[in-house]
Parts: sequence; C-alpha cells; structure tokens
Amino acid sequence: MVKIKVTHKKKEKTKIGWKEWCALPLLNIKEIKAKIDTGASTSALHAIVLNISSYNNVDYIRFKVFPHQSDKYAAKICKAPLVAKRFIMSSNGIKEKRYVIKTTLVIGKKSFETEITLTDRSPLRYRMLIGRLALRRRFLIDPSLAHLQGRPLYNPGW
Repeated sequence: MVKIKVTHKKKEKTKIGWKEWCALPLLNIKEIKAKIDTGASTSALHAIVLNISSYNNVDYIRFKVFPHQSDKYAAKICKAPLVAKRFIMSSNGIKEKRYVIKTTLVIGKKSFETEITLTDRSPLRYRMLIGRLALRRRFLIDPSLAHLQGRPLYNPGW
C-alpha cells in the first residue's frame, strides 16, 4: 500500500502597513483611513448614534460617520443591523458599552465581512481602527510601512 501525502496550499496573506485606506461599501463609505491595531480585538468606527429601530424583528441602528479626519461637516448617515451591545475595554482602560454592527470591509483587493463597534473617536487621530479579528489569517503587517494597498478602487458591484 502506497501512502500519499496530501498537502494543503496556504492562502497567501496580503501585506499591509500600520495604516491603510479602507472602504465600507454597505455603509456607502468609499474611503476611510484606518489604523491597524493588533492590540485591539474588535475593529472600531467613529460614529454618533442617532437612533435604534426595529423592523421584522430585526434591530437596526442609524448613525452618523465623519469619514475624513479633519472634516466635521461632511457626515454620512448610515444604517446597519445591530448585532450586539458589548462592553469593550478602551485604550485608556475604561470599560465602555458599545453597539456592534457587522458589515463588509474592503482593504486593497480583499473584501470580507467583519464586526465593528461604534464609538466616539473624535479625540483620536484615526476615524477607524482595525482590530486583530478582522486581520487574522488575511494580512501580514509591516509596521514600518503605510498605505501599501493604496486607496480603494470604487466597485459598483459592492
């Protein structure tokens, strides 16, 4: 009897820097600059919650996003299914109750669904933070580089 060794080809990971341009197509955000943070478990988005409503037994959250760092006026009004409310330990060590949504995130040519918490990131430099759950098994991070994937190319099929 001949034994055949089956090898599985590992998926090639995309190389990214410590900050990257992203898109959130289901929220109609064509580009947003995000900081890559392997110290954070969940991704976070700067948002102001407007209201929560229910339709066909599904809770939806409506929120306002300011995708560009220095712009306080060009807000996007977004709506997404509410996945959960969780306590998250922020970088300053304080537990904060946050709303969690699940949406599509695009970095370079990779597009995938991930959970994102909504929080006030106004005092922070980046409007979005990408945590390790979104990065896991997809990306290889080079902290000495930035914007390796460039700006997202708008795809009408998103």
